[in-house]
Amino acid sequence: MAIITKLRDKYSWLLITIVGLALVIFILQSLFDFMNSGRGAEGDYGIGLVDGEKVNIDIYNKLSERVQSQDRAQKQQEQKEFTDEDMEAANDKAFNFMVDSTLTKVEYDALGIDVSEREFNAYLMATEGFGVLQDLNQFFVDKATGAISEQSMKTGRIELQKTLTKLKTAKKPEEKAQWEGTKKYFMDRRKNEKYFSLISQGIYVTKVEAREEYLAKKETKSISFVARRYSEINDAEIKISDSELEAYYEEHKGEKKYWNRSNNREVRVFDVSIKPSKADTLAFNKTIAKLRMDFMTSKNDSVLVMNESEMRAYLPGARGIAVPEGHPKANQYMTYPMDYDTIIKLTPIGQLVGPYRVGENFHLSKLMGYSPAKIKARHILISTNGSKDAKVIAKKKQTADSILKVINTLNFAELVQKHSEDPGSKEKGGEYADFLEGDMVKEFGSYCANAPIGKIGVVKTDFGFHIIEVLERDTKKFPILTTVVKSFKASELTTGNMEAEANRLLYKLDQKLAKIDDLSKKIAAFDTLASQNKYFVRPIALEDNNPRVYGLVTTNAMDRILELAYNADAEAGDLLAAPIRDKDKYIIAMLGSIREKGEPTLADAMDRMKKDLIEEKKAKRLMNQMAKTKNLKTLAKKGNTVVEEAQITFSNPSLGNTGYEPEIVGALFSGYVKNGQTTIPLKGKGGVYVIKVNSTKKAPANATYKEEKDQLTSMLKGNIQGMLMGALRKSADVVDNRKLFPRIRS
Repeated sequence: MAIITKLRDKYSWLLITIVGLALVIFILQSLFDFMNSGRGAEGDYGIGLVDGEKVNIDIYNKLSERVQSQDRAQKQQEQKEFTDEDMEAANDKAFNFMVDSTLTKVEYDALGIDVSEREFNAYLMATEGFGVLQDLNQFFVDKATGAISEQSMKTGRIELQKTLTKLKTAKKPEEKAQWEGTKKYFMDRRKNEKYFSLISQGIYVTKVEAREEYLAKKETKSISFVARRYSEINDAEIKISDSELEAYYEEHKGEKKYWNRSNNREVRVFDVSIKPSKADTLAFNKTIAKLRMDFMTSKNDSVLVMNESEMRAYLPGARGIAVPEGHPKANQYMTYPMDYDTIIKLTPIGQLVGPYRVGENFHLSKLMGYSPAKIKARHILISTNGSKDAKVIAKKKQTADSILKVINTLNFAELVQKHSEDPGSKEKGGEYADFLEGDMVKEFGSYCANAPIGKIGVVKTDFGFHIIEVLERDTKKFPILTTVVKSFKASELTTGNMEAEANRLLYKLDQKLAKIDDLSKKIAAFDTLASQNKYFVRPIALEDNNPRVYGLVTTNAMDRILELAYNADAEAGDLLAAPIRDKDKYIIAMLGSIREKGEPTLADAMDRMKKDLIEEKKAKRLMNQMAKTKNLKTLAKKGNTVVEEAQITFSNPSLGNTGYEPEIVGALFSGYVKNGQTTIPLKGKGGVYVIKVNSTKKAPANATYKEEKDQLTSMLKGNIQGMLMGALRKSADVVDNRKLFPRIRS
């Protein structure tokens, strides 16, 4: 919706895009505050907290609707579906906008950051040292050259001032509110710029820091080494007793790397996949075999497609162009796998291709012909404006014919500016580039796909008469296909069998866990039963301040996991009462832990500590094997590996192609090993290393380290906004409780 619907001048586009969220916030602020709506039924948290204050649910709902509407319109423009994931993303935008606006407003007030009317006017008009805002760029660009000139700046300011005056002097209350929303948008934006500019002034890199950065990049060491990876030893070979794990826990539980950084919960799950059975496969193959026979003998492909295809869309002619997967226009057209490109080229026209898989479906296609993979053309439109009057049409035809008599390649662009009524191409000399035949109306597309390059002709469409010159046409062609789409999925019988399997496993787990009190043993029993039945257990981590379920498909499945983790009586070790159906799988879940911030319990840290203990035992075994000699060739031969070479720097802590090893690289640059010396076996992240330092190349002398200082300063300033907003959120202890809010209210 335009900001002022009666504003008809050519710059009203501005008002559709710039107001966005600020307009909604301005209108609602007279009714509510961002925080503290005061509803009694919202519980302690409502939909979220910022610095202990509830986020206003009324504003959030209205803001979410606005953002969803904007994003849905954008998807429609891109000819894409607005999915549940897109809706979640829109809701997140609304929530984050409210949180960030609340946090920055506090900062602006505390620092006395404001924008005067003079500054605001100069900001919009690009005067007094301000540059042109990207939102307002169209006012200041020379329409002929596409560049900003002194003259275009003058005329742009006049046009912009007229537009703003119309907004400011609007009479209707809603229109006045819309202007205030526009003003607030730019005011807040300028405050934001001033705030982060002010913060950036405090960023300083010392000469010592710059020197360290310089040496880290410029000083190099040439090394030779032998690496023995932990992956050489199977985890199953390493035995860990309960007493060893408990002792390791007591020794290492104070290490920060094991601590819980926040209050969180972990749900352990495994999936029972619903896959087609052998019987389902045989039935599908019979269906495809019959379909092939019917397709080849079909006298009316459109009827067959509408009757047989699960995607009922018969696309005749160029509308049936198919493009390879990954092509930019893949969402507009049927697609085929890249590896089918050659197969299609070898298929005679009129014959079948496939079935081939696209996404979750199978396609069986009949090759109908080919169309150019890319076309570039220019045109002049003499519009009939939808008229059916024969006299009007004849007059327009006469105009087009008269232009055709005088037009040529040299004067085409000039005549476009003079005669064309197509606003979409007029400013580009009438050109449309990189389009397919099916992108255009039938007559226009057909001419561009078949007329000789450089030939200028007239074509009639529903829009009017087009004087067209084909400029370029790719020699590569895409196939035109008539396609029947079939899904290959498990039958109801197979699905029922898998549901029964999931229930059987859940019953068995329930019986076993009921006899166990120790949480770590419950987790072990859950994991063991899954492993014995060849299922893979994966953890789902949930942050209490922002519980999000990843790795699932359906909203219902996500809600069931949250219910298991956050119901009022939730305890670690709880098993879900029934398997969860999540599209093509059943999920079995157990609440593995409820962790409080700080030092972990053994159950909390068991998985991480067991992994580290296994790695330590592998490292000791390898170090003992490698400690017997420092000769690299001998070590390599005994370990059935090779001696590797690498050039290393402190700033890039990797050992050649072996991976990221900061502790090893740090030790080599600490002076621990001199040139020509060989290390004892060193434990790294990926394995054990014995390293010889062949030579060290010192960094060239540098008096100022200016380049490093500038680079570090630029990097810090570039990251300041994200870092600062993250710090403000952390300080305000932001809680996003939207996922749990409906459950709490009920």
